[in-house]
Amino acid sequence: RHLMEGYVRDVQTRHGYDHVWTGHLVNESLYEKSGHLEHYVDSMFPPMVEGETRYRLKPMNCPSHMTLFNSRAHSYRDLPLRYAEFATLYRYEKSGELNGLTRVRSLTQDDAHVFCTEDQVQEEFARALEIVREVLDTYGFNEYRVQLSMRDPDDSKYIADEQKWARAEQELREALDAAGIDYDEEAGEAAFYGPKADFMAKDVLGREWQLSTIQVDFLQPLRLGCEYVGEDNKEHTPVLLHRAVTGSTERFLGVLIEHYAGAFPVWLSPVQAVVIPVADRHNDYAREVSRRLGEAGIRVEVDDAQSSMQKKIRENARQKIPYLLIVGDNEAEAGTVNVRRRGEKQQEELDVGTFVEAVLEQVRSRE
Repeated sequence: RHLMEGYVRDVQTRHGYDHVWTGHLVNESLYEKSGHLEHYVDSMFPPMVEGETRYRLKPMNCPSHMTLFNSRAHSYRDLPLRYAEFATLYRYEKSGELNGLTRVRSLTQDDAHVFCTEDQVQEEFARALEIVREVLDTYGFNEYRVQLSMRDPDDSKYIADEQKWARAEQELREALDAAGIDYDEEAGEAAFYGPKADFMAKDVLGREWQLSTIQVDFLQPLRLGCEYVGEDNKEHTPVLLHRAVTGSTERFLGVLIEHYAGAFPVWLSPVQAVVIPVADRHNDYAREVSRRLGEAGIRVEVDDAQSSMQKKIRENARQKIPYLLIVGDNEAEAGTVNVRRRGEKQQEELDVGTFVEAVLEQVRSRE
């Protein structure tokens, strides 16, 4: 989990995002202004009351990030301003809708919000798209489609403002067209505040999951009084782009487990190598190898259980560990390890330092 989040943080940092943190408990009045209390209350936990103040566990980050934006004055020179946060959100899903890691009531979202001018929307959409493509490609999701989720004009679940909805939908269509992306339109699937481009990826079993999303929002910044001073020295309302790459970390992890069928790539594997001593007299050397690997940053364990070497190999292979390192008399004397790669029966004897460098290169390249 930390590796997944750290990777996305690194990508976002390269693209000019500021990483922020906002509180879990929020004054209910903020959600009254943003429209969540009217349009999203069924998915929120009951309020906590202290005197005349009512607090809510936050179901989304956008009102908090807009509050952060409003904490100081902004000029057009400050824009685009990009906030990113791995935030814990709380959504009161019905018990029948809960499903393992893929549908939970407490979730972590790689939430980001970009405050920009209308002229910057397409450029910022392209930047967000570049991040989405890079991350999905790294995880091996090479097959996905884009769904343009639009509102149903006859549905009262959306904030009513015909003009701003039309502008947001047009901006998103133009951004997708400019990026050369094919998409299907789905009425009634928009967020209550704006349309969104949802990236629907297929796992190795051909099942489709909604992972990434980019949304255009003209409404909430206006409701919450977000403003910047333009070149004309007048106050303007910024456009807000909502963006999540992996969406819910929990759901993404659940999808990855099935996508990889448990055989995680080396950089993402919880345990990257297991050292297996041939006999008890090789335990000390196995621990020395483990120490060297651990100091180099490799996640390693020693299997010194009281069982045969073949049984230990079978059991660790069943756990889909990327590397099994068998050590006996010859290896201890030569300072080497016998490397058995996941899915292979052949073994290769390598110097410990050579093996360390090979694994670290795989981690660096995220193969």
